Amino acid sequence: MNYYIIIPAHNEAQFIGRTLNSVAEQTLLPRKLVVVNDNSTDNTSQIAAEFIAKHSWAEMITNTDTPAEHLPGGKVVRAFYKGLEIVDKDYDFIVKMDADIILPRNYFETLAAIFHQDNSTGIAGGLVHIQQGDHWAYEAIADKTHVRGPVKAYSKNCFEKIGGLKPAIGWDTVDTLLAKYHGFKVHTDHNLKIKHLRPTGGSYTKKARLLQGQAMYTMRYGFLITFIASAKTAWRQKKWSVLKDNLRGYFSARKRRIPFLTTEEEGNFIRKYRWRGILKKIGV
Repeated sequence: MNYYIIIPAHNEAQFIGRTLNSVAEQTLLPRKLVVVNDNSTDNTSQIAAEFIAKHSWAEMITNTDTPAEHLPGGKVVRAFYKGLEIVDKDYDFIVKMDADIILPRNYFETLAAIFHQDNSTGIAGGLVHIQQGDHWAYEAIADKTHVRGPVKAYSKNCFEKIGGLKPAIGWDTVDTLLAKYHGFKVHTDHNLKIKHLRPTGGSYTKKARLLQGQAMYTMRYGFLITFIASAKTAWRQKKWSVLKDNLRGYFSARKRRIPFLTTEEEGNFIRKYRWRGILKKIGV
């Protein structure tokens, strides 16, 4: 199967060399890999250029249209689309990938088999792990049924049906929900252990947490689901400021009438899906 990888990279000199090497060592290589140097001020572009010089299927573009400040969500998706502009549509699945991960050698060969065996699979991936002492442990910030944003593969049909990725924080949640809305399966292979070299959210600012609350509003979660989801994250991170800032972001977005990321029908589906998950966890 043909697949493309797009890697948005902002100041990733510490990690990107290891990430790119893990792609080069894959048992099934991509037809094309595009590194989007997203307004980096370190040596990201030099490291990527050295790699590209050795691999004809890789290239790099530079994006200077985004601000240098790192925020989760919109910035990375807009950089992804810069890369998408320079590839054709002759692919079976497309991958949005971070520049701070190491993949098992059979990662994409396994995903290709998953997509090939069941064309109703829309999103596929492995499980993200972080280093804890001398071992790698599951990064428990999402259910193991969820394919995380650091390395997420979409079948061509699914990617087109969901309208691509939304340039806003929450994109890697709304894409999964919209895939389910359109009848696609999400497949997580627990044997594919992804090494995440930089734990998620460690550098997230108060502004980022406000945007997370805004995302829950724009996905049409409603207040109660937003409160439950935010409280769960705050408890897990032992930071009650997460709950406070998420709710402030939610109410601010509602007051300003920020445009929704989903239609009313999609929002109804999302709320029902979320409630089923919540009630299942509490045994109702």
